[in-house]
Amino acid sequence: MPKHGKQYRKAAEGVERGTLYSLEEAVNLLLANSCAKFDESVDVAVRLGIDPRHADQMVRSSVILPNGTGKDVRVLVFAKGEKEAEALAAGADYAGSEELVNKIKEGWLEFDKTIATP
Repeated sequence: MPKHGKQYRKAAEGVERGTLYSLEEAVNLLLANSCAKFDESVDVAVRLGIDPRHADQMVRSSVILPNGTGKDVRVLVFAKGEKEAEALAAGADYAGSEELVNKIKEGWLEFDKTIATP
């Protein structure tokens, strides 16, 4: 039988085997039992109930939980008229049409994501 260190045994005491924890409880438990001198990461496996043999059901992605990277995402929306006002009200940082295209052609790239309306 393998021997475990003090930190592992201490962390194992706080976890009940066979218990399903909610996401919030699990993250709090992870943070309480953190003992590394670096930023730890967590892998999550999710059963989606799809058949990966079919090309239209392939899912590959990664997500940073729970609060993202901490970087503010600057959103640019290409829209005209009423949609431009809607985008700004929804939280877009920049909205417009031709003037933004001209600005980008001049070399302005101070945005992270771009959305366009039809």
